[in-house]
Amino acid sequence: MSVLATTPVPSGVDRTAPSLSRRIAERRRLAREDRIPAQLAELSAARALFADAVRVVEAGWIQDGWFAYRDEQDHERLVGPHNLHEITGRQLTGACLVGAIVHAGGGLPAARTHPVHRALDLTWQALFRVAQPVGYCPAPALRTARVRDLTRWNDRPSRTPGEVTALLGAADEMAAGQVDQVRHLVEAV
Repeated sequence: MSVLATTPVPSGVDRTAPSLSRRIAERRRLAREDRIPAQLAELSAARALFADAVRVVEAGWIQDGWFAYRDEQDHERLVGPHNLHEITGRQLTGACLVGAIVHAGGGLPAARTHPVHRALDLTWQALFRVAQPVGYCPAPALRTARVRDLTRWNDRPSRTPGEVTALLGAADEMAAGQVDQVRHLVEAV
């Protein structure tokens, strides 16, 4: 028979306080709960952005450039990632898939914002039928590669505006599915 030695507990220490691991687990749980409304708002914003992007494509879809505008001689000019400054202050006459998303998200000033990035990620995910949610902060090189994939897909000679709007619709459905997943997580808690 062994005798267990006990360490005396100093006075003032609350023996009923949760352990450090329980406090950490609780903080993580609360942080997850705090992220849920933000995720739902973000996905709702993406869905509205997709609807606007469809309208942009329907108004004038282009290939081999991100945006199109008419110059002073009434010639249509294409603008890509390397000469975007040319569209400053001009009325757009067309946009490709990526351009439509950027334009729907607020135009060039909003191109590097999280809502536009998220919409591009969801569109890429829909194009390649990636089932799991896309990471929230992919590396810049990965995001650039995804934009390149979307641009190449848009510029394929046989592509049609209907296929572009269908992809935007698939991205919207993907966002809706992720809304449902987040809501199920809430119900499970």
